[in-house]
Amino acid sequence: MKIFCSALILIFSSFVAGAASVVAQDEAGASQSVNSATVARKLSSVNAVERREAAEELARLAAVEHRRLVEGYRVQERDARVRLALDWALYRMGKNESLFQLVRALGSKKQAEQSVGYLKQLESPEPLYIFLNHVNGNTQIRLLEVLAATGNEGTLERIKPFTESLDPGIADAAKFAEREINLRLQETTAPEPKRQRKVGSNENEPPL
Repeated sequence: MKIFCSALILIFSSFVAGAASVVAQDEAGASQSVNSATVARKLSSVNAVERREAAEELARLAAVEHRRLVEGYRVQERDARVRLALDWALYRMGKNESLFQLVRALGSKKQAEQSVGYLKQLESPEPLYIFLNHVNGNTQIRLLEVLAATGNEGTLERIKPFTESLDPGIADAAKFAEREINLRLQETTAPEPKRQRKVGSNENEPPL
């Protein structure tokens, strides 16, 4: 009888723990939903900086539930910087075609740095490869700057032709990207140095 009661207590405890875990996850999801809704409301702010920050936060959250809302604000937005932030948010929400606007902005003196900052957050450099041969020189240089920060071993083959470009700006940018990528690859593949055994000549030193 005691064994049976102990088993029941154990099962009940496991059930309570599991239920508590589910409740905690639900509460976390609800909290994030409420948080993203609060952020989304700021897209209607009269302050352009606040609208831009709201779009960037929605991008960070990848709040797909607000995609239609963000698309609506993107259509009516007049501030170029806010529009670009909304494009970034839409891309993070799954609207892949918004990447074209982000790459196009690399050729703008006013928006290039903002776009570079967004594109450096891409999880993979692969979506950018398609643009390398279809943009002007200034945009190529900016793309290579992004790839210098995000590129991997597969990127090296993609940028190799640009290291021999007749445009010195493009060639320099490609060579810089090549160096940066190779340095990262060396850091990730280099074995950790082994700790050398210390051989002491002092007889009073404890043995290793």
